[in-house]
Amino acid sequence: MTTAVHRRLRLPADYRSPAAARAAVREVLVESGQSDLLDEALLLTTELSTNGVVHAGTDLDVDIAADERGVTVTVTDYRGGPIETNLLTPDETAEHGRGLLLVDQFATSWGTTHDPTGKGVWFRLERGGPPARTRYGQPTRPRPESPEAAATGPADALVWLVHVPEDLRQRLTLPQLLSELLLRLCEVIGAAGGAVYVDASDGRGQRMVARQGTAGLPVVEAPDGIAAPEAEPETTESAPSESVPLPLPRPLSGRIELHTAPDAPLTESWHSLAQLSAERMTIAIENDRLRDMDRARRSWLTYLAEASELLAQSLDVELTLALVPQLVVPRLGEWCALHVFDEFGDLSLAASTHADEGALPLLRRLLSGRDEEELADRLAEAAHGDGVVALPRPAEGVAVPLIARGGVLGTLSVGRPPDRLHAPDDVTIISDIARRAALAIENARIHAERADVSQAFQRALLPSALPTADGVTFAAEYEPASTGTDVGGDFYDVLELGSDQWLMCIGDVCGKGAQAAALTGVVRDVIRVLVRDGRPLGRIVELLNQTLLDQHDGNRYCTLAMAVVARAADGALEIELCLSGHDKPFLVRPGGGPEGGEVPNPEQVGECGTAVGLLPDVTVTPVKFRLAPGDALVFFTDGVTERRRGTTLFGHHRLRRELRGLAGAPAATIAGKLTDAVLSFTADPPRDDIAVLVLRNEPTAP
Repeated sequence: MTTAVHRRLRLPADYRSPAAARAAVREVLVESGQSDLLDEALLLTTELSTNGVVHAGTDLDVDIAADERGVTVTVTDYRGGPIETNLLTPDETAEHGRGLLLVDQFATSWGTTHDPTGKGVWFRLERGGPPARTRYGQPTRPRPESPEAAATGPADALVWLVHVPEDLRQRLTLPQLLSELLLRLCEVIGAAGGAVYVDASDGRGQRMVARQGTAGLPVVEAPDGIAAPEAEPETTESAPSESVPLPLPRPLSGRIELHTAPDAPLTESWHSLAQLSAERMTIAIENDRLRDMDRARRSWLTYLAEASELLAQSLDVELTLALVPQLVVPRLGEWCALHVFDEFGDLSLAASTHADEGALPLLRRLLSGRDEEELADRLAEAAHGDGVVALPRPAEGVAVPLIARGGVLGTLSVGRPPDRLHAPDDVTIISDIARRAALAIENARIHAERADVSQAFQRALLPSALPTADGVTFAAEYEPASTGTDVGGDFYDVLELGSDQWLMCIGDVCGKGAQAAALTGVVRDVIRVLVRDGRPLGRIVELLNQTLLDQHDGNRYCTLAMAVVARAADGALEIELCLSGHDKPFLVRPGGGPEGGEVPNPEQVGECGTAVGLLPDVTVTPVKFRLAPGDALVFFTDGVTERRRGTTLFGHHRLRRELRGLAGAPAATIAGKLTDAVLSFTADPPRDDIAVLVLRNEPTAP
């Protein structure tokens, strides 16, 4: 049954006052039948009353009012000034700014009061109210109920010393939980205050993770420069202290530091109780460490997966080298560098980065090895070993070899984080990144080598230079669909047959890659041999068709356009044109002309025939015509007309319009501007090779 109860008391600015305030709150809640609100109410009362004693330094008024729905507690001090309402998480060693964080976290509602003499904070807890929100990631200082109110006997005191209700424990961070346990220990054994120090073996040494009781205590210097808040000026004399180790598993270590008040010595059994509390704290620390390790492991797996994906997407050697340090810094260290072996077998700095860009020039000078022989020796040791090598100052860090497919490519060096040494997990991840980076670099190098071979092969399939002759000009443009390892199937050739006679050919072999390139070479060489042997164009097509059929690959065929060009006595060029499955070339006359005229200009010429390599019998019809001075004959492959912008093709009508605007232009201008127009039709890279071959009969000067 719930009854209404109200208490109001004034407490002095004494470190015993928080315990008295907790006792009053407990009495009210028990009397009103609302013991289920004890944990949260005592926690918040402890925080507010302790803050009032430590920071206000004045008497406190504590008002507790319980009704049938819940309890309202108001803590008022008599120090002037505004209440700090900043809800940002404070530093874990701070002694202020935590009260309102906890109140905001646990209370159903809360607020502040002001009058001419003082200020206060009130909170309300209601039965069946909304659940407490997710706990804050940074520590706050919880306070428990006093042992006098919590325990009625020795057994109850022992339970209260080490047991924190599960629903409350789940909402507390590790520093909050340790502060709770430390305060219970201090009150049970009569200590005036204390602190908990833990060395997490992360290179930072022992750090204070929880503390209790600063009013009336001397300054306590924590290891590694972490100092407790300053003592009151009148109490700077040394106070007696006792230390109890935390039985943490290696490599962790820690201790509880307890301080006694001059008028309150520790109880006789304090050491046994402190050991019991230390064991409970150890369980909490180890559980938190295991949770952190699990979270860190998942985080590292995600990091490695993302790094692998980025490295796998790069097939450019320089880009891959530059990417690796960016993946490492600042997550694994303050700086990162890649050294790779050059053509002389020496380690050379290939890429580096630093969290502070201003320090990058100095880092590069150090890593060059010119001024730091010891550093250069350590890098060489890492490159010729299979483990981790520590780097000396001033470039303190670790170096690991870059090994891929049994070969050493160089080293990956990572500088230590600014506030600690590399942890064992860091070194493991660095080694893993080095393996993945080495494979990515090796893959990029292999891709670059294959691309070089493919491009050299592609160049070998095209003439290095076109013939030149007075009054006749040849020009060509070629744009492959891929600049990588694929070799295109488009080709062109101009062969000088004798005085004032030439063979022009352009073709498109089905497919890409090595097989298409091999077939292109066969077609080109067979045509050269047969035409030099004096075979007519129709017979050349028949023999070439039989040659391709003998390759036993029914999926490979070739479209082909060939023309024999001969100079006539009147200055014209006599053309014999044979088309085998290829687009008709355009005859472009100087001066343009109406698009709908009797003789279109440009005009497609020739008779279509059968592609070679598809059927046992081919049908082609050679045609003859003349090129007057100023005329041009423009050959092209289907990469020109089938250039696509969405669903729209460049097409023959756009090609005709472009050529009409180029009528009378030199052969090189026609080839270049036509190719530019095709490429600029869309921003997408070409899906098919683009080849243009132009013959122009140059007009004689008047």
